[in-house]
Amino acid sequence: MGFAMALHVSDSKNALPSRLSAGNRLSRLSPLMLIAGGTIRRFGAEPGEAPPLSGTLGRLGSLEVRLARGPREIWRAQRLRYRVFYQEMSAKPDVVARMFRRDADRFDKACDHLLVIDHDARGRFGGIKPKVVGTYRLMRQSAAERLGGFYTQGEFDLAPLLARHPGQRFLELGRSCVLKPYRTKRTVELLWSGIWAYLQHHRIDAMFGCASFDGTDPDALALPLSFLHHQARSQGEWAAVAHAEHFVGMDRLPPEMVDAKLALKQMPPLIKGYLRLGARFGTGAVIDRQFGTTDVLVVLPVSAIDKRYADYYGGGETPRHAA
Repeated sequence: MGFAMALHVSDSKNALPSRLSAGNRLSRLSPLMLIAGGTIRRFGAEPGEAPPLSGTLGRLGSLEVRLARGPREIWRAQRLRYRVFYQEMSAKPDVVARMFRRDADRFDKACDHLLVIDHDARGRFGGIKPKVVGTYRLMRQSAAERLGGFYTQGEFDLAPLLARHPGQRFLELGRSCVLKPYRTKRTVELLWSGIWAYLQHHRIDAMFGCASFDGTDPDALALPLSFLHHQARSQGEWAAVAHAEHFVGMDRLPPEMVDAKLALKQMPPLIKGYLRLGARFGTGAVIDRQFGTTDVLVVLPVSAIDKRYADYYGGGETPRHAA
């Protein structure tokens, strides 16, 4: 996405770009190593799937984007998520998260973790110490099925959407965040260069995820929510709805009261980025009180991505490099 600069996700937490949040590409090893119950498990590719994606996926100056290589780098991504979601934003950590200062859940073990690494970052004592400054969590449909479902399915009913597209490959984007000093166009472009390479490598047909607005009062978000409902709602074969027990109506204002220019101004950068790419949004929002957010469902078929962005991020499998 030519996504916005203040990339903050909540995972939105889960995310396409969520938690695409107000304000996602990821990782693997060969053989793939996943943390499960404190142990390391190794998996090869599933039958019919591409092997794990390795190597650099893009570079801009001192910043590199690639997938995490093993448990230590996944741990570093989880520490970054904790810093952004819990220390900078308003998420409420449980005892374990507070003790280890990590944002982690059961889905991490089944995901690839996309990282942006600054190779010129300085350590505590002044020397060069490469640092993870951005991350996205990626979960392919095959991994979700082994785990029992996607993270997003806790908030939105995706079963009908998935059933309407048998044989297509879905990817969930989430837990996207970038360290504050790095929330620039360069970092966002690197993340999307990495995601694009991942889409091509694994032949992904469609992406989705939760994107988040800060705050839990939908009336305070009436204008941007209403804009998404009236102007950018997913319909037909791509329609999806929030679970009834979580459903919060997004059509809080009638169409004639929606000022599009002002609504876009109030939109989190990540959601604006998804809109530019060609994304549409599910029906109904969900309040996530743990993260202090109002979540919307982003749905983005790869075929719907604006050709300008597809061309810009490279097509094919060649990483985008720049000085």
